[in-house]
Amino acid sequence: MMRPLIRTRRRIGAASAPVIARSRTGGAARVSTWTRTALAGALVAAVALLVGGSAMAQGAKPIKIGFGMALTGGLAGNGKAALLAMQIWRDDVNKKGGLLGRPVEFVYYDDQTNPATVPGIYTKLLDVDKVDLVVSGYGTNLIAPAMPLVMERKLLFMGLFGLANNEKYKYPRYFQIAPGGPDPAGAFSEGFFELAAKQSPRPKTAALVGADAEFPQTALVGARHHAKRLGFQVVYDKTYPPTTVDYTPIVRAIKATNPDVVFVASYPPDSTGMVLAASEVGLEPKMFGGGMVGLHFTALLTKLGAKLNGIVDYGFWVPEPTMKFPGIEAFLQKYQPEAVKAGVDPLGFYLPPWAYAMMQVLGQAVEGTKGLDQQKLAEYIHAQEFDTVVGKVKFGADGEWAKSRTVTMQFQNIKGSDADQFRQAGKQVVVYPDELKSGKLIYPYSAARK
Repeated sequence: MMRPLIRTRRRIGAASAPVIARSRTGGAARVSTWTRTALAGALVAAVALLVGGSAMAQGAKPIKIGFGMALTGGLAGNGKAALLAMQIWRDDVNKKGGLLGRPVEFVYYDDQTNPATVPGIYTKLLDVDKVDLVVSGYGTNLIAPAMPLVMERKLLFMGLFGLANNEKYKYPRYFQIAPGGPDPAGAFSEGFFELAAKQSPRPKTAALVGADAEFPQTALVGARHHAKRLGFQVVYDKTYPPTTVDYTPIVRAIKATNPDVVFVASYPPDSTGMVLAASEVGLEPKMFGGGMVGLHFTALLTKLGAKLNGIVDYGFWVPEPTMKFPGIEAFLQKYQPEAVKAGVDPLGFYLPPWAYAMMQVLGQAVEGTKGLDQQKLAEYIHAQEFDTVVGKVKFGADGEWAKSRTVTMQFQNIKGSDADQFRQAGKQVVVYPDELKSGKLIYPYSAARK
């Protein structure tokens, strides 16, 4: 039987505190040999709340926010990093007095990166844990199975990096924080093909490849559209099972068609596999990359190192001077030392700022409406523009960003596997769109690899 992970002040990676937590795997937390330490910690926390959160009413009923999150399985690295960012937001809010004068509390379960667990998790959050608000876990495949229940209960639902999850539903209380814009499926490939079409001599043929899963399939729909729109001849268009472990045959098959550009839509395990296989086989089209999730994670930046040079990928936030939005540096200064302690992505450029921003939007809506009414919250979010650590956020009618701010970036000048090099500008260079451009595309792919 699942048990909720309830946290008021503890973050992942911190010492266990059974006085304020219930185990997910066993009954109520028992007072243990750690009780004295935990009680001391609770006193310190109480003093901190009195000093930093004087506006929080004593004994006020917590506002409970529930969600599933990938804490194990293939997306656990990102899920844990997102959770830490959300916990930092919660602690920031509680230090300022909470929301509506009430402390914020999280109730969450490990979805195990398994979509089949999601309906049960959200049913339990609503019917047993009685949470006030729900947000999604990480990623398209984990958001999709929650949508029917959320719509049935008429709930506000904030989505964390879902690709076109609301395209068929048009549910008016769904909002998604990734900056895909009105055409989220096409946002991952627009910059890639626009840049390719501007090169001289102009590339003519394209290979499209991706995993047979919801996100890659949706991203490939967008890639096909842009390839056709810009006059590319598609010479390879295939998918592979998500369970694939050997990508060499796939890359050899692509190489045999001799494409000018190769667009890949993939999750972290297959992004890694495709990059390594391309290096092994000697695949060198004029442009390579596209919608490869995971390449921005510190673990893959350091694992792949110089093999990343020349790859053109989508991006949401990278540490380039054109993307220094108010509050982002302050957030990263809090996140990065905590991430090292917790053993999660130590740079945190890809997902954590967006997890924090998602919660900022929700928090501002609660304060703006002065309540928790699901309909009023949704109407407020539709009507307002929000200041967040990833810049100003305005949602369109379908809950996607009103205007896309997905960027296309290129890995450049990477040497070795030192993670600190990625803290500086010039390693993940924004090459599209022009208003956020921080450097020039190195073309062809082989030139960037020298």
